[in-house]
Amino acid sequence: MIKIACVGIAVQDRIYYVDEMPKVNGKFVATDYKEIGGGPAATAAVAIAKLGAKVDFIGRVGDDGAGKVIVSELNSYGVNTSLVKVYPNARSSQSAILVDKQGERLIINYPSPDLLYDTDWLEGVDFSGYDAILADVRWPQGTEYCFKKGQELGIPTILDADITPQDITALVALSTHAAFSEPGLFKMTALNEVESALKKGSLSTDGKVYVTLGDKGCLWLEGGEKHWDKGFKVDVVDTTGAGDVFHGAFAFALANGYSTDKVVEFACAVAALKCTKAGGRAGIPTIEQVNNFLNSYQR
Repeated sequence: MIKIACVGIAVQDRIYYVDEMPKVNGKFVATDYKEIGGGPAATAAVAIAKLGAKVDFIGRVGDDGAGKVIVSELNSYGVNTSLVKVYPNARSSQSAILVDKQGERLIINYPSPDLLYDTDWLEGVDFSGYDAILADVRWPQGTEYCFKKGQELGIPTILDADITPQDITALVALSTHAAFSEPGLFKMTALNEVESALKKGSLSTDGKVYVTLGDKGCLWLEGGEKHWDKGFKVDVVDTTGAGDVFHGAFAFALANGYSTDKVVEFACAVAALKCTKAGGRAGIPTIEQVNNFLNSYQR
């Protein structure tokens, strides 16, 4: 069985469902509320586990109530958390999320400053047994360390290249597969047109570059040529975590030896199915559900 490492941030999400996004100051009433785990790398790890692979989450939490809940939920999905660093007397990262009737969301994240950026403790991790390493950009020091290990060992490295205050160019350079969100790509390249931005982004790495386009699928460059998977049309309930799930499914497919076009198609399908249910992780499908969906969907 393949084994994947997911490196980055784990968050406790508090999701409020509203009829529409507030446009003025005031008090508003939510139609529903959920409290679940989130974070790009952590949610990607859950997707990988639900698809049937072994997965280690390598990240940081505090020893507060939120941290305990984060770790417990990851364990409940079958994610190995033995490599999680728990900081004493520290707060864990948390997010408040608004989701409207169309499934679109607004996220306010609090990346806890109590979680130190040091990577010394990663020296005890044996990376040689992984078939792929996936990392987000929310703990750049950890991502850099792990990607360098992957580079030394010849392991594929997948970067969830989302928007962040830091310059992620160095992380893109270390990745064999840089999968950008549209905002992340525009910020790094200082361009606002997808194809030109993707071409510029490709100059930062010897690996392959991709950009996710929401319900429009995914665009990528291979051998200098543009490729596009248009994605899948589904009845959207909640897009929370869709990008994270895409990256987890991408790593799963890549580690299983899929061709690039099949990697992207598979990741788009898993992300689409996730959007059909509320919550960031509740809708993540099993491998059987994905295969049934792909076999029945008329493209």
